[in-house]
Amino acid sequence: MQIEVIAQKRDVQGTGASRRLRHAGFVPGIVYGGNKAPLAIQLDHNALYHALRKEAFHSSVLNLKVGDVTEMALLRDVQMHAYKPLILHVDFQRIDANHKIHVKVPLHFVNEDVAPGVKLAHGLVNHVMTEVDVACLPGNLPEFIEVDLANLESGHSIHVNDLKLPAGVEPVAHLKAENPAVVGITPPKGGAVAEEEAPAAPEAPAA
Repeated sequence: MQIEVIAQKRDVQGTGASRRLRHAGFVPGIVYGGNKAPLAIQLDHNALYHALRKEAFHSSVLNLKVGDVTEMALLRDVQMHAYKPLILHVDFQRIDANHKIHVKVPLHFVNEDVAPGVKLAHGLVNHVMTEVDVACLPGNLPEFIEVDLANLESGHSIHVNDLKLPAGVEPVAHLKAENPAVVGITPPKGGAVAEEEAPAAPEAPAA
Protein backbone atom coordinates (compact mmCIF):
# COMPACT_ATOMS: atom_id res chain seq x y z
CA MET A 1 0.00 0.00 0.00
CA GLN A 2 1.32 3.42 -0.98
CA ILE A 3 0.64 6.04 1.71
CA GLU A 4 1.79 9.61 1.18
CA VAL A 5 2.46 11.94 4.10
CA ILE A 6 2.80 15.66 3.43
CA ALA A 7 5.02 17.72 5.74
CA GLN A 8 6.86 21.02 5.76
CA LYS A 9 10.26 21.90 7.10
CA ARG A 10 10.09 23.44 10.57
CA ASP A 11 12.51 26.32 11.06
CA VAL A 12 11.62 27.45 14.59
CA GLN A 13 12.08 24.99 17.44
CA GLY A 14 11.66 24.97 21.20
CA THR A 15 8.80 24.49 23.66
CA GLY A 16 7.18 27.85 22.98
CA ALA A 17 7.41 27.43 19.22
CA SER A 18 5.89 23.95 19.41
CA ARG A 19 3.00 25.25 21.52
CA ARG A 20 2.26 28.01 19.00
CA LEU A 21 2.49 25.45 16.20
CA ARG A 22 -0.12 23.22 17.85
CA HIS A 23 -2.44 26.19 18.41
CA ALA A 24 -2.19 26.87 14.67
CA GLY A 25 -3.32 23.32 13.87
CA PHE A 26 0.04 21.68 13.19
CA VAL A 27 2.05 18.86 14.79
CA PRO A 28 5.80 19.21 15.36
CA GLY A 29 7.84 16.21 14.29
CA ILE A 30 11.24 14.94 13.29
CA VAL A 31 12.70 12.73 10.56
CA TYR A 32 15.91 10.89 11.38
CA GLY A 33 18.07 8.04 10.13
CA GLY A 34 19.91 7.22 6.95
CA ASN A 35 22.96 9.23 6.01
CA LYS A 36 21.26 12.58 6.57
CA ALA A 37 20.98 14.82 9.61
CA PRO A 38 17.71 14.83 11.56
CA LEU A 39 15.16 17.21 10.06
CA ALA A 40 12.53 19.10 12.08
CA ILE A 41 9.14 19.05 10.34
CA GLN A 42 5.52 20.06 10.86
CA LEU A 43 2.36 18.31 9.69
CA ASP A 44 -1.34 19.20 9.49
CA HIS A 45 -2.90 17.93 12.72
CA ASN A 46 -6.27 16.83 11.36
CA ALA A 47 -4.81 14.96 8.39
CA LEU A 48 -2.32 13.16 10.63
CA TYR A 49 -4.96 12.40 13.28
CA HIS A 50 -7.21 10.66 10.75
CA ALA A 51 -4.25 8.81 9.21
CA LEU A 52 -3.25 7.46 12.63
CA ARG A 53 -6.69 5.87 13.03
CA LYS A 54 -5.88 3.51 10.15
CA GLU A 55 -4.01 0.36 11.11
CA ALA A 56 -1.95 0.32 7.91
CA PHE A 57 -0.43 3.73 8.68
CA HIS A 58 1.44 2.24 11.65
CA SER A 59 2.93 -0.73 9.77
CA SER A 60 3.47 0.48 6.21
CA VAL A 61 6.34 2.11 4.36
CA LEU A 62 5.31 5.75 4.02
CA ASN A 63 6.20 8.18 1.25
CA LEU A 64 7.12 11.21 3.34
CA LYS A 65 7.14 14.36 1.24
CA VAL A 66 8.90 17.40 2.71
CA GLY A 67 8.89 20.25 0.23
CA ASP A 68 10.09 18.86 -3.10
CA VAL A 69 11.81 15.82 -1.56
CA THR A 70 10.05 12.47 -1.03
CA GLU A 71 11.68 9.75 1.07
CA MET A 72 10.62 6.34 2.33
CA ALA A 73 10.01 6.38 6.06
CA LEU A 74 8.43 4.48 8.93
CA LEU A 75 6.34 5.90 11.73
CA ARG A 76 8.37 5.28 14.86
CA ASP A 77 6.73 7.20 17.70
CA VAL A 78 3.63 9.26 18.43
CA GLN A 79 3.12 11.32 21.57
CA MET A 80 -0.52 11.99 22.46
CA HIS A 81 -2.07 14.34 25.00
CA ALA A 82 -3.05 12.55 28.22
CA TYR A 83 -6.80 13.05 27.75
CA LYS A 84 -7.40 15.28 24.71
CA PRO A 85 -7.51 13.99 21.10
CA LEU A 86 -4.34 15.96 20.44
CA ILE A 87 -1.09 14.78 18.86
CA LEU A 88 1.88 16.41 20.57
CA HIS A 89 4.80 15.10 18.52
CA VAL A 90 5.60 12.49 15.88
CA ASP A 91 8.82 10.72 14.83
CA PHE A 92 9.64 9.19 11.45
CA GLN A 93 12.67 7.11 10.47
CA ARG A 94 14.16 7.21 6.99
CA ILE A 95 14.69 3.81 5.39
CA ASP A 96 16.59 2.38 2.44
CA ALA A 97 14.97 0.03 -0.05
CA ASN A 98 18.07 -2.19 0.04
CA HIS A 99 18.39 -2.55 3.81
CA LYS A 100 16.23 -4.69 6.08
CA ILE A 101 13.92 -3.02 8.55
CA HIS A 102 12.41 -4.18 11.84
CA VAL A 103 8.69 -3.42 12.05
CA LYS A 104 5.80 -4.50 14.27
CA VAL A 105 3.10 -5.93 11.99
CA PRO A 106 -0.49 -6.42 13.26
CA LEU A 107 -1.94 -9.93 13.48
CA HIS A 108 -5.39 -10.68 12.07
CA PHE A 109 -7.01 -13.74 13.65
CA VAL A 110 -9.47 -15.72 11.52
CA ASN A 111 -11.74 -18.75 12.02
CA GLU A 112 -11.87 -18.39 15.79
CA ASP A 113 -15.53 -19.38 15.87
CA VAL A 114 -14.95 -22.67 14.00
CA ALA A 115 -11.78 -23.73 15.84
CA PRO A 116 -12.35 -27.21 17.37
CA GLY A 117 -11.17 -25.91 20.73
CA VAL A 118 -13.97 -23.33 20.68
CA LYS A 119 -16.79 -25.00 18.74
CA LEU A 120 -16.47 -28.48 20.20
CA ALA A 121 -14.65 -28.03 23.51
CA HIS A 122 -16.11 -24.60 24.39
CA GLY A 123 -12.68 -23.21 25.17
CA LEU A 124 -11.72 -19.53 25.27
CA VAL A 125 -9.37 -17.89 22.77
CA ASN A 126 -6.41 -16.21 24.48
CA HIS A 127 -4.61 -13.60 22.33
CA VAL A 128 -1.08 -13.48 23.73
CA MET A 129 0.20 -11.19 20.96
CA THR A 130 -1.63 -8.73 18.72
CA GLU A 131 1.42 -7.82 16.61
CA VAL A 132 4.75 -9.40 15.78
CA ASP A 133 8.15 -7.83 15.15
CA VAL A 134 9.50 -8.92 11.77
CA ALA A 135 12.59 -8.25 9.65
CA CYS A 136 12.37 -7.74 5.90
CA LEU A 137 13.22 -5.42 3.03
CA PRO A 138 10.81 -2.48 2.74
CA GLY A 139 9.34 -3.87 -0.46
CA ASN A 140 8.34 -7.12 1.28
CA LEU A 141 6.62 -5.55 4.28
CA PRO A 142 3.10 -6.99 4.70
CA GLU A 143 0.20 -4.81 5.85
CA PHE A 144 -0.80 -7.55 8.32
CA ILE A 145 -0.20 -11.25 9.04
CA GLU A 146 -3.13 -13.65 9.12
CA VAL A 147 -3.35 -16.26 11.89
CA ASP A 148 -5.73 -19.11 11.07
CA LEU A 149 -7.28 -20.90 14.07
CA ALA A 150 -9.37 -23.33 11.97
CA ASN A 151 -7.55 -26.41 13.31
CA LEU A 152 -6.60 -25.25 16.79
CA GLU A 153 -7.62 -27.61 19.60
CA SER A 154 -8.35 -26.78 23.22
CA GLY A 155 -5.18 -26.60 25.30
CA HIS A 156 -3.00 -25.92 22.25
CA SER A 157 -1.29 -22.78 20.96
CA ILE A 158 0.08 -21.27 17.76
CA HIS A 159 3.65 -20.02 18.18
CA VAL A 160 5.67 -17.42 16.31
CA ASN A 161 7.49 -20.00 14.19
CA ASP A 162 4.12 -21.49 13.17
CA LEU A 163 3.04 -18.26 11.45
CA LYS A 164 2.76 -18.33 7.67
CA LEU A 165 4.84 -15.32 6.66
CA PRO A 166 5.20 -13.89 3.16
CA ALA A 167 8.39 -14.58 1.21
CA GLY A 168 11.31 -12.52 2.48
CA VAL A 169 9.71 -11.88 5.88
CA GLU A 170 10.86 -13.52 9.12
CA PRO A 171 10.49 -12.93 12.86
CA VAL A 172 13.29 -10.89 14.42
CA ALA A 173 16.12 -13.01 15.81
CA HIS A 174 15.09 -13.16 19.47
CA LEU A 175 11.48 -14.09 18.66
CA LYS A 176 12.65 -16.79 16.27
CA ALA A 177 14.89 -18.25 18.98
CA GLU A 178 12.38 -17.98 21.84
CA ASN A 179 9.33 -18.97 19.74
CA PRO A 180 6.70 -17.56 22.14
CA ALA A 181 3.00 -18.33 21.86
CA VAL A 182 0.89 -16.01 19.74
CA VAL A 183 -2.58 -17.35 20.51
CA GLY A 184 -4.02 -20.33 22.35
CA ILE A 185 -7.31 -21.86 23.38
CA THR A 186 -7.83 -22.30 27.10
CA PRO A 187 -10.09 -25.15 28.26
CA PRO A 188 -13.27 -24.03 30.04
CA LYS A 189 -13.18 -23.84 33.81
CA GLY A 190 -13.74 -27.26 35.31
CA GLY A 191 -12.36 -29.03 32.25
CA ALA A 192 -14.62 -30.49 29.59
CA VAL A 193 -18.21 -29.38 29.49
CA ALA A 194 -20.16 -31.64 31.81
CA GLU A 195 -22.82 -33.81 30.30
CA GLU A 196 -26.38 -33.05 31.32
CA GLU A 197 -27.27 -34.91 34.46
CA ALA A 198 -29.57 -37.87 33.94
CA PRO A 199 -32.90 -37.64 35.75
CA ALA A 200 -32.85 -39.30 39.13
CA ALA A 201 -34.49 -42.74 39.36
CA PRO A 202 -37.77 -42.69 41.27
CA GLU A 203 -37.53 -43.89 44.83
CA ALA A 204 -38.93 -47.34 45.58
CA PRO A 205 -42.23 -47.20 47.48
CA ALA A 206 -41.99 -47.87 51.19
CA ALA A 207 -42.84 -51.48 52.24
